[in-house]
Amino acid sequence: QVQLVESGGGSVQPGESLTLSCVASGIIFSIYSMGWYRHAPGKQRELVATIGSFHTPNYADAVKGRFTISRDNHKNTVYLQMNSLKHDETAVYYCVAGSGLLRPPAIASWGQGTQLTVPA
Repeated sequence: QVQLVESGGGSVQPGESLTLSCVASGIIFSIYSMGWYRHAPGKQRELVATIGSFHTPNYADAVKGRFTISRDNHKNTVYLQMNSLKHDETAVYYCVAGSGLLRPPAIASWGQGTQLTVPA
């Protein structure tokens, strides 16, 4: 059974940084593409970043230059380092596992989500 467990969410001030982590179990982690989605109140779910099995990252335009996705295959963990956070990035952040660029239906599993709050 695939399980993705996120951690690291919280409340930070605008301009600050935070790193999210996601530990995977029940999969051969190294062969999966991993990524992060976010869902803000009143908005559509948004793909934030992905990293392939060969560690190739891709980012949404809104986060390029500020967010960094990385993975540690020895720890079955994917990270999302977020810098210069903005109020409108307040959302629940979800870890996903799947293939390719992680667009449905290529997503095999979702985490339970972790809340990031950036006050106005």
